Parts: sequence; structure tokens; C-alpha cells
Amino acid sequence: MSASISVETTKHGVRLPWGDILLSAIAAVSWALIGMAGAAALGLHLLEADSAASLGPMTAAVVALAAGGSVTPSGDVSAFGLTGAEAATAIEITPLGVSLVGAVLLSWFFLRSLRGAGAVIAPSELLARGGSVVVLFTAMMGGLAWAGHDVITIDGGALGLDKLPGAGGSGGLDIPGLGDVGDIGGLLPDQIGGLIDAKAAVGFTVDTAPTLLGGLGWSAGILLVALLASRRTPLPRGWEAVHRVVRPAVSALVTVLLVAVAAGLSAAAFAAIGDDHPKRIAGAALLGAPNGVWLGIPIGLFVPFDGRATGVLTNFLPDPLDRLLNSDSDQSVSLGRLAELDGRVWLLGVGAA
Repeated sequence: MSASISVETTKHGVRLPWGDILLSAIAAVSWALIGMAGAAALGLHLLEADSAASLGPMTAAVVALAAGGSVTPSGDVSAFGLTGAEAATAIEITPLGVSLVGAVLLSWFFLRSLRGAGAVIAPSELLARGGSVVVLFTAMMGGLAWAGHDVITIDGGALGLDKLPGAGGSGGLDIPGLGDVGDIGGLLPDQIGGLIDAKAAVGFTVDTAPTLLGGLGWSAGILLVALLASRRTPLPRGWEAVHRVVRPAVSALVTVLLVAVAAGLSAAAFAAIGDDHPKRIAGAALLGAPNGVWLGIPIGLFVPFDGRATGVLTNFLPDPLDRLLNSDSDQSVSLGRLAELDGRVWLLGVGAA
């Protein structure tokens, strides 16, 4: 009886191992951000994005987006075909590939710290360990907001526009079959000449407040999912129902999502083998493979949704989704509608099953 009382007092006492808690939080957040930054930088480099701007600020911006942050473009964004209010909300894509790397590392280190607490963990210690990780991660998001801003300069001369026919201002540009449309031969060279001298400055800035709130919600959500998905991590006394009922379902769902991402990466690797630009396919897969495969799971299970895509970012949607959504009104996206545009989409249903 006395031994039992002694163990109970140790488990539920008010003293917390704050040294171990803080060191575990620093390790979890540090490795998660290192992994996210590495994945973002490698993906951007493979996409050759570092040829247009500094890799450091772009990496910080992508990591902020991956953790639920917000990035706002500024400057001559009309160079990208975006103007006015459309430009203010242009960057809304979350690179889930970077998010997944951070989620896996953050979860692994967090769960590892909990397993050292024994078979049962006190609610106060669970709250302290989770809260310290969330607070530290949110603080680091503030650092990304400070670092994630840069200006991309688009130099017409550097793009080789001076080598186009008629760019020097003399002679016309002869386009067969378009002579009746107008004086195109005299119009295009003047516009090309203007582009040669143009240097459009396109900036981007990580929004501090939305990024802090996004990082807080993202990290808290990741820790909650990790705690519910892990079957070997201790829970507070009285949470036996969560371990029996909730954990098997969440664990199975997480496994399905991870297997889907592995399948998407395998498909990207296969596609890159015979492509003229394998590095670009690898970079796009590294940054956004989960974006495509996680969207394909509900569609493959015959779950429809309504959507519409406008602006220049529709160019990054996979075919035939871009053709279906590129309209002025909402479209019903379903496996049947996509299969009408490309019969190979039926394979998505087989893969989802």
C-alpha cells in the first residue's frame, strides 16, 4: 500500500522536469524547422527559383506558408498578370510537402519526450510539454516573418528579349495569316522594345500577425493529431477510452495519408525519368506532392466538391483539373467529370480503393 501511494505521488505531483521539457521543446522545434527549411530550399533550387531572387528569403516565405502563414506580394505585380485586389491575395497555396516534413519531425520528437514519462503521464506535464513546443514554434514563426521578404527584379534585357525579331525598332514582325487583323508588324516591335528597358520589381512579404496565428494553430493541431495517432505514447489517467476508440481510427487515417504521399512521390519519380526537365518535376513533387494526392483521395472515393480557379496560379493545377476549373463560375469536381476530359482519371478510383 505504501509503495502504491509513493508512485502515485510521484506521477501526479506538482513538480515538473522543466529542464527536460524545455530541452525537448527546443529539439523538436529546431529539427522541424531545419527539415522544413531544407525541403523548401531544395525544392526551390530544383525549380530554379533561386535564379530570380535570393534563396534565403524565399525559403523563409515558403516555410511560413507551410506552417499556416500568409505572404503578400507587392510592387509591379501586374507583370504576373495580376492587378489590384487580385494581386493582394495572390499567394494562397500551401506547400504541403514542406508541411509534412515539419509535421513528421515535430511529432516524432514530441512523442519521444512523452514516452520517457512512463506508462501514465500527468495532465500538467502533458500540457507543459505540448504548450512549450507550441509557444517556441510560434516565436520562431516571428523570426520567419522578419526574414521572409525580398524583391524580385524582372529584367527584360536579361531575358533575351533584345534578340527577338524587330526588337531593335527596325523592320516588322511578319506573322502569316494575321495580316488582315491590323498593323501587328508595326505594333509588336515597339512593345518588345518597351519590355527590353523594363525592370519590373515584384516584392513579397510574410505577414506577421497571420503567420503567428497560423503557426500557433498549425503546431497545436500537429501535436494533437500525433498524440491521438500514436498507440505507444502514454496518456493521462482516465483517457483509456481515447486509447481504445480514437487512436486506432486516427492512426489508420494517418497511415493512409502517408502511403498516398509515398505513392505520389513514386509517380513523380517515374515521370521525371523520361522528362526533359527532371529536376523541375522533383522540385514540384518535393514541395507539393501531398497537395495533389490528398485532393485525389476524396475524388477517387467519389466525393464531389465545387470549386473555381482564376488568375495566373491556375497554370499550376494538374491536368485535367485546370481545364475544368478555369471558368467564370463554380464547377462540380467529381471523378466522372474529370474522366470526361481524360479517361485515365478512372485509375484514381482504383488507387483510392
